[in-house]
Amino acid sequence: MIEEFLTDKPTVFRPDLMRGKSILISGGGSGIGRATACLFARLGAKVIISGRKLEKLSAVVDVIEAAGFDASAMVCDIREQQSVDQLFETLSDGPSIDFLINSAGGQFPQPAIEFSEKGWLTVVNTNLNGTWRMMQGAAKHWQSAQQPGGIVNIVVVPQGLQGVAHTCAARAGVIAASQSVAVEWAPMQIRINCIAPGAIQTEGWAVYDEKTRAKYPKTNPMMRAGTAWEIAESCVYLCSDAGAFVTGEVLTVDGGGQHWGEIWTTGKPEYFREASRLWDD
Repeated sequence: MIEEFLTDKPTVFRPDLMRGKSILISGGGSGIGRATACLFARLGAKVIISGRKLEKLSAVVDVIEAAGFDASAMVCDIREQQSVDQLFETLSDGPSIDFLINSAGGQFPQPAIEFSEKGWLTVVNTNLNGTWRMMQGAAKHWQSAQQPGGIVNIVVVPQGLQGVAHTCAARAGVIAASQSVAVEWAPMQIRINCIAPGAIQTEGWAVYDEKTRAKYPKTNPMMRAGTAWEIAESCVYLCSDAGAFVTGEVLTVDGGGQHWGEIWTTGKPEYFREASRLWDD
């Protein structure tokens, strides 16, 4: 799959669009983050991917470099402030980054009434606090270097996602924070936007049961699942000159699912199934 991203996957963008730019991508070892790293590398950017496991990151870097593109890996646990501080301290010793893509995160499907406090706090710390640590770290990095920058946060589609209320709450916090600092940091020429994917097929789908996954392509009016590549191209748009006048926005990429559709990560209860059958007549 990753080799396809680097060679055969069509893109609307010209090959040198991001030449001379440096991109930091959290969660770059898999899924949306990995696809985004491959696309930015293909477009000429110097790509730095971060995550908790060096082995996973190195596997991605090796393939990108073998294809003739520029990539490196840095270990960082966004759940720990000290780890994030160390990441940006290391970056300050080299060429400054131009953009940050926050793709790191995690959650598990479970009825909300069954959440333990530990489970709730773990997801919120990763998806909200971790994203914020990276955002603030990048802003301080650019402030110190007296240069502009841009942030793209991967959140969730703004419709009810039953079974993952913890990540919905965390990502909603990311959106609110992004909208606030888009105003506060505009004088520093820092733009902040979010991308809200709908049903995007990645290896992360493995946390859901097979029967549930089979229904995801029909959770939107386009009747298909999205791809990590489509999210990657959305990231490029927001980081390119075409998105230069866009900040504080949420770009929803869900095939229209927010207007018509539903996603039940733990299965649809019979009460709601029966309600849906009212339209069968």
